[in-house]
Amino acid sequence: MTLPAAPQAINSYRKYWAQRFGTAPFLPMSRAEMDELGWDSCDIIIISGDCYIDHPSFGMALVGRLLEAQGFRVGIIAQPDWNSADAFRALGKPNLFYGVTAGNMDSMINRYTADRRPRSDDAYTPHGEPNKRPDRAVTVYAQRCREAYPGVGVMIGSIEASLRRIAHFDYWSDKVRQSVLATSKADILLYGNAERALVEIAHRAARGEKLSEMRDIRGTAFMVPHGWKPDDEWQEMDSSVVDVPGKVDVILNPYQEIPEQAAEATAANDPSKPQVIRIESREERLAKRRAERAKTVIRIPSYEAVAHDPVLYAHASRTLHLESNPGNARALVQLHGTRDVWLNAPPIPLTTEEMDFVFGLPYARNPHPVYGEAHIPAWEMIKYSVNIMRGCFGGCTFCSITEHEGRIIQSRSEESILKEIEEIRDKTPGFTGHISDLGGPTANMYRLSCKDPAIERSCRKLSCVFPDICENLGTDHGPLIQLYRKARALPGVKKINIQSGLRYDLAVKSPEYIKELVQHHVGGYLKIAPEHTEDGPLSKMMKPGMGAYDKFKELFERFSRQAGKEQYLIPYFIAAHPGTSDEDMVNLALWLKKNNFRLDQVQTFTPTPMALATTMWHTKRNPLKRLSRSSEKVDVVRDGYRRKLHKALLRYHHPDNWQIIYDALVQMGRSDLIGHAKHCLIPPTPPGDKAAAARHRFAGQSLAARAKAQQGQPRSYAGAPRGNSKPAAAKAHPGKPVTAKPVTAKPVAAKPAAGKPAAAKPAAGRGGAGSKPAGKVGRGR
Repeated sequence: MTLPAAPQAINSYRKYWAQRFGTAPFLPMSRAEMDELGWDSCDIIIISGDCYIDHPSFGMALVGRLLEAQGFRVGIIAQPDWNSADAFRALGKPNLFYGVTAGNMDSMINRYTADRRPRSDDAYTPHGEPNKRPDRAVTVYAQRCREAYPGVGVMIGSIEASLRRIAHFDYWSDKVRQSVLATSKADILLYGNAERALVEIAHRAARGEKLSEMRDIRGTAFMVPHGWKPDDEWQEMDSSVVDVPGKVDVILNPYQEIPEQAAEATAANDPSKPQVIRIESREERLAKRRAERAKTVIRIPSYEAVAHDPVLYAHASRTLHLESNPGNARALVQLHGTRDVWLNAPPIPLTTEEMDFVFGLPYARNPHPVYGEAHIPAWEMIKYSVNIMRGCFGGCTFCSITEHEGRIIQSRSEESILKEIEEIRDKTPGFTGHISDLGGPTANMYRLSCKDPAIERSCRKLSCVFPDICENLGTDHGPLIQLYRKARALPGVKKINIQSGLRYDLAVKSPEYIKELVQHHVGGYLKIAPEHTEDGPLSKMMKPGMGAYDKFKELFERFSRQAGKEQYLIPYFIAAHPGTSDEDMVNLALWLKKNNFRLDQVQTFTPTPMALATTMWHTKRNPLKRLSRSSEKVDVVRDGYRRKLHKALLRYHHPDNWQIIYDALVQMGRSDLIGHAKHCLIPPTPPGDKAAAARHRFAGQSLAARAKAQQGQPRSYAGAPRGNSKPAAAKAHPGKPVTAKPVTAKPVAAKPAAGKPAAAKPAAGRGGAGSKPAGKVGRGR
């Protein structure tokens, strides 16, 4: 078995016979709708933890319409009651298989906060109602499908399955859990952007092949007997241990006699005699090496090993991330008990033509009528936005975009994007001419790629922009600038905002882009993500230093002044990220105070499955470097007090945080930061406590001295420096907001993405496991 290097285009398959039924206005959610369409059964039934919105930003819709375009009859069971199998029989028995997805977010991130508290709402449910999906939804749904119709194939996908495809640390149960394949009992798992695998599997299933027999498809994982290989040509590379010494040459004994036969053999191989030497060309050597890699599987440490050995866990995580480039990645295998979890190489990214095909399908661009006029927060946030690309080569260790969508950017054509804007204008109720976002996982990676495809295929770097921007990376923002201009020129379009996360380190390479962005596409505030100010945590995040931020800020403010606009940067920061010391957080708080930032909402680091930062958090090791028993240890903020302190330091100005910060500064020997001086972080008394402030101010003075000191002094605002008649907010410098609007540190879990809290704008693409609702079975964004 050899995985195909040049896959078939997803829009080139011969359509299934059921295409005769035509296109459904909405994919059916009931038997009554099936009857109206003339269907007696569904070929494929999709189970999802989200409500059904027929829009390409929502996984089940993208997957369903893609399968429909292949000629299959596709039904949707959205947010079923998982307490029994009855809801999973609502559309009858599928002819081919069930496709199971948790939705656009990992169900645990969707249901719980970074402090493991249940969330009070769900952006992907009508009226934001919580508790409409179970914990670890993929596993629960798959088991119910098995119960509903034993013998029917079960395929699992979405970001939840994608990030749990091998043994992984689960923050919510605080332990290493088995691959979701082992717990769900599914036949096959699709990871990453899975359109290619999905279409191929559907057509092969239609020809009678079972899901459990499909073993040669990229972007899939499955369970097999221990030691199984596709054929005899495959070789296994053991990477299940660390600190293994290399080959040791035997030291010859100078007094040992050489046997006569050995002497004759030595003479026969005398290098002084003529030898036949075949010289291989470079192309031949590379072709041979690629052929060997294509049939090599790497055995990573078993579930049982990584569950009890932090170093082996970190080693397995590092190996998986190094084997993520579709151009050179090898298959991986991990033992779970007596069976292996086998991961084929990652999927080949879609071409621009295929991206256009996927996003150009006949979506209704509205929630299913069954929801009536219900308010669905995720839909309200993205219905006027357009996804222009996929993927991210930033490699931020706390983010799940790379693990799910890959590093190679997949961009749509201008024509496809402009057509979607026109469809929003013409089809979406309530459109007033305002496009809320043109973006994706990041705002400004559209059409950026490696300058040399050969280098791209062979590269094994975890990031193209850390520690510096790679010299082989193209950073031309020209195509994106042209897209913005053409989109603004469309009739009926009055304003286009850019709200996806911006890579400012890339943007500074194109001042023209920053000028275009600032003058036409910023609605007063632009959100960017330095994440931290100190080199220690930044190196563990794989984020650029503050020099790039300062340069971007200078250009942003200059172009804003030229445009005659008062606009502000809103920075995002993460508290309690691995590698962050208490001193680092104090320095970040001082930076915030110096720059007059007062954040209203922040969030601490959330360890999401498979992220490299989660590996650091669980193992206290750094998987960005080669692992050994003596490897660098990472400072991890795990106990509740330190997590609370780090979060409090981001809101140093809030009275509720004064006591914990005060105690910490005293304990750290930084009492010099307590006082009213400009360099101080907090006042000596709680803000707003006038009595305590007065006692501190006049301590040790006589009544006469106190009265004299108060003569002629203007009344001070609580928390303001003594003698100042205005609050601190009034002292903000131009371009430096103080208390603008709520600023939220991104959850890490969730881009997508990417960047917002779990219930925040799902269209902006950055951040963690499932922040952006563009997705499908195998793509939970």
